[in-house]
Amino acid sequence: YVALPSERSSSGAAGLLYPLLGACLWAAVVGYKPVIIVHGLFDSSGDFINLQRFINESHPGTNVTVIDLFDRSASLQPMWKQVEGFKAAIYPIMQNAEDGVHFICYSQGGLVCRGILSTLSDHNVQSFISLSSPQAGQYGDTDYLRYLFPQFVKSNLFHLCYTSMGQRISICNYWNDPHHRDLYVNSSDYLALLNSERPNPNSTEWKKNFLKIKKLVLVGGPDDGVITPWQSSQFGFYDDNETVVEMQHQDLYLRDVFGLKTLAARGDLIICSVPGVQHVYWHSNETVFHTCMEKWLV
Repeated sequence: YVALPSERSSSGAAGLLYPLLGACLWAAVVGYKPVIIVHGLFDSSGDFINLQRFINESHPGTNVTVIDLFDRSASLQPMWKQVEGFKAAIYPIMQNAEDGVHFICYSQGGLVCRGILSTLSDHNVQSFISLSSPQAGQYGDTDYLRYLFPQFVKSNLFHLCYTSMGQRISICNYWNDPHHRDLYVNSSDYLALLNSERPNPNSTEWKKNFLKIKKLVLVGGPDDGVITPWQSSQFGFYDDNETVVEMQHQDLYLRDVFGLKTLAARGDLIICSVPGVQHVYWHSNETVFHTCMEKWLV
């Protein structure tokens, strides 16, 4: 018996269709949680087309939203302003997702997301994937810095950043100069508050809110080239000799200031380091997606 061309094509189509139908049924039954993506400095929502594709190929039917706010130069606006703007855009998505949502927050966006998770008492974020984000701050001479502040280098940027005018620029909100610790603690309106390095009357409440997440996934790597030190993506940072102190030896971890130690004790703190990835490629690198993100987006 020889299959006629029409039969051959229909059986071939069925062979393609059944797995696809199965995947769609699986998505309908299991119901992948919506994924919300928050971009970084100078990015826009269009930069995440590859990441959206990776998610939809591995988890068909996932509702993926890249929040289209504070794009390009608007990403220099103060961090608290961005937190409020992103929060307003994200909140309705959360309310429509009874089983919760996942966050993928890239670069500066990872700090925006921490602000949202700390201050939003009824959030329902399950996995918070921090994608090469300067969680412990930034201190480095990078192309971004030279472009933004051509007259400054890392050692003297504190003169601008730790002023009321400087604190109106997003990058200054998490500029963490290890040689001017007191100035940082007293001047940083954003990171020093999030880390409770400066007395924060809301710290207990913020910690409780942050700990509602089910998983914290910290993605970074030694060849990033922008986040400085790169270990800041995993809460490591410089001491005053510019020697990197890893997260588990940091005061904010040891004192469990906002819940890192609690998350680790729960088994919900995941460190994912990938070498060979430059900063601008984290969200379009398929290996990074499969290694560090895919399993946390169910």
